Amino acid sequence: MNGIPFVKMHGLGNDFVVFDGRRDPAVLDLDNATAARIADRKTGVGCDQLIVIEPARDGLADAFMRIRNNDGGEVEACGNATRCVAKVVMGELGRKEVIIETVVGLLDANGLADGRVTVDMGQVKLDWRDIPLGQAVDTNHIPLSLGGLSDAVGVNVGNPHAVFFVDDAELIDIEKLGPVLEHHEMFPERANIEVCSIIGENRIRMRVWERGVGVTRACGTGACAVGVAAVRRGLTGRKTEIVLDGGVLGIEWLLDDHVLMTGPVATSFSGFLDGSLLGQH
Repeated sequence: MNGIPFVKMHGLGNDFVVFDGRRDPAVLDLDNATAARIADRKTGVGCDQLIVIEPARDGLADAFMRIRNNDGGEVEACGNATRCVAKVVMGELGRKEVIIETVVGLLDANGLADGRVTVDMGQVKLDWRDIPLGQAVDTNHIPLSLGGLSDAVGVNVGNPHAVFFVDDAELIDIEKLGPVLEHHEMFPERANIEVCSIIGENRIRMRVWERGVGVTRACGTGACAVGVAAVRRGLTGRKTEIVLDGGVLGIEWLLDDHVLMTGPVATSFSGFLDGSLLGQH
């Protein structure tokens, strides 16, 4: 077949177009507009994020992962995509443990016997300068309110998050409030917005507006942020189940501030991208 091969994968419905830049150098230099064309669900392949697996820069890593949102912009972290890429690399190497490199560092991944993958998403950052926020405030109580949402928790899991706890997450119009909060002046690099409610012991219902994407069925870094925020507020223990639209992620905030995320990985299909989407004639 002519064209650039890709694999369509997802973690709990958070879906990705995955390219292998180690074999197809043409995808190493995608610009924002090209990435957005590929991610378009009507005229491209369609995805929440576009992923390019590249050769590792760090000698300890097995592969490098580059991430673009479906608006074309590059982002630092994506937990569900990390599990997908880890699964691909594990299959290549015949190992259950791999290290995936991102622009914000190295992530250890382990394959479990039931097919799920656990990723150490690294240390969370909680200082207002690291999230980052537009002013010096207590990140456990960010003075921000809009349409029934208030008193956010700020967490950086390689990317910025604002977590709101409410009585019933289902009643919040996240499609309306999400884009306004994402672009609020409190967040100079914009933010992912999570709306959550406690639905059981160490069990949290979460809905998410992803920065540069919109509402998604799951967000791995968002689930990590929610798990951390719940501990900071004294609502749960350090090991939680986060219930998203697409399913359940297991989150554990370790005492060294690293966050472990465990969840499933699935491959939907593979195919070949026509050169026209890359701007080739």
